[in-house]
Amino acid sequence: MELNSVAVVSKFGSKEAEDAARNVAKKLAAKKIRVYTVAPVDVSGTKKVGDLEELKTTKLDLTITLGGDGTTLRTFRYLENEIPNLAINVGGNRGILSEITLPQIDIAIEQIIADNIFLDRRTRVVASCGGEDFPPALNEIYINRQNLTKTSLFEIRFQNDTVTQRMDGVIVSTPSGSTGHSYSLGGPILHESLDVLIITPVAPVNKLPSLVVPDEKIEIISNHDSNIIMDAQVVKTARFDESITIRKYKKHAVFVRLKKQGLRQMSKLGF
Repeated sequence: MELNSVAVVSKFGSKEAEDAARNVAKKLAAKKIRVYTVAPVDVSGTKKVGDLEELKTTKLDLTITLGGDGTTLRTFRYLENEIPNLAINVGGNRGILSEITLPQIDIAIEQIIADNIFLDRRTRVVASCGGEDFPPALNEIYINRQNLTKTSLFEIRFQNDTVTQRMDGVIVSTPSGSTGHSYSLGGPILHESLDVLIITPVAPVNKLPSLVVPDEKIEIISNHDSNIIMDAQVVKTARFDESITIRKYKKHAVFVRLKKQGLRQMSKLGF
């Protein structure tokens, strides 16, 4: 892979991740690669931007994230095109989405330049409501009731089927997100390459199980005002009886992998 332009992104508020980002940025700059860092990280010979929003229109060959899964999810939210990302676990919990730890960075950079890598393309999803498209999510979109004193009636439509159930909320997960909140609620773990989505009810009155459906349009309507939460980071709202549409996003999230491996996330969980 030809590396002309690389963005280095660190975990918010983590001195460990910021120091690691400076170290990585220096290594890349020494190879005459144009490097972008995100404030507060600032390295001589690189270009600092104020936030990830500024990178949306920047032509990049690669992004490198240093932190936990939250940092990776946040970065992908701003990558509208299929820019590959190398995720490095620095100070994260399990780093389920990450590929390497910091001591492996030199080997990883050489492998990338030599094009001795595998690009792992993952499905993303996007929610829309009231004519507005919200930011894409890599793991999941969670819709829950705003009124905590009443159980909402949710109507879920996909293909020619409709499921109606009283519950606290519903999670629509990608295969990448199958090891996240959906799994904690009893949902299945899916191979990351599948073109499907998981609909997981949250506290359903009638014990509705998770449903695995094609990654086509899903419509959700609640009889109460709802929150729409993307990857546990961005929150939007929908009024009662307003249709929320969830679709596969037009562009994949692309991970740089040093080797091919199925069920990566399952192995990170210790299975």
